[in-house]
Amino acid sequence: MSFYQSYLILSLLIFSLMVLLWLLSLWLKNSAIVDIFWGTGFVIFAWVAFLLTPDGFITRKVLLCILVTIWGLRLSLHILRRNWGKPEDFRYQTWRNEAGFSWWWKSLFKVFLLQGIILLIVAFPLLVAQFMNQHDPTWWDLFAVVVWLIGFAFEALGDWQLMRFKADPANEGRLLTTGVWRYSRHPNYFGDATQWWAYYLFALAAGGWWTIFSPILMTGLLLRISGVTLLEKSLKQTKPGYQDYIERTNEFIPWFPRRKN
Repeated sequence: MSFYQSYLILSLLIFSLMVLLWLLSLWLKNSAIVDIFWGTGFVIFAWVAFLLTPDGFITRKVLLCILVTIWGLRLSLHILRRNWGKPEDFRYQTWRNEAGFSWWWKSLFKVFLLQGIILLIVAFPLLVAQFMNQHDPTWWDLFAVVVWLIGFAFEALGDWQLMRFKADPANEGRLLTTGVWRYSRHPNYFGDATQWWAYYLFALAAGGWWTIFSPILMTGLLLRISGVTLLEKSLKQTKPGYQDYIERTNEFIPWFPRRKN
């Protein structure tokens, strides 16, 4: 089976799942369920790619799929736990209110199919790393594992520390500035982006250097579209002392806190 045939099958699968998810969202009246599926979607993509590419380097394939599974399922379970029993995310509520009755069909294109397209673009290294007929392990593979571990540590620790912080009523209205949050204002987003650079390194080891657009796109989305910029705008308005936190702490890449002038 050719690369393009494999990618076509994966595309049809992801779009079919997105349509089913859209139908479920209509029943639940909650478009935010797409966020829960995001990580799991890559897990499905990776393992189906595994089955469609019998000639790839098996050690790299298995390792990549295991790492994607750990990342994707942890992310989906975290978002499920965070959103359970809560109203629809404010972003989707805003779009729903603006669209009115037409949101039932607009959400298919604006939310579900759009995220499906982004997922399929970002996931390119997960297919290329398994498809390319490069059977020799390289230093890039080892480097990819190290980079992934760093990214996973920051994302998982960041989410866990923030969840514990918010669960304590005494922290209402306060800022989390300890743990990994002492070194970055968005350590979880940094960790997420870093893991995508790790997946790219696996593709690079297999000869897929050209898939660099994937981690660049993912980093850009996390920094300027759906992540850091959007959240910073809200936090500046709602969290007292956030400007002071900005002056002391790096926005994205972790580093030691700066002294205030």
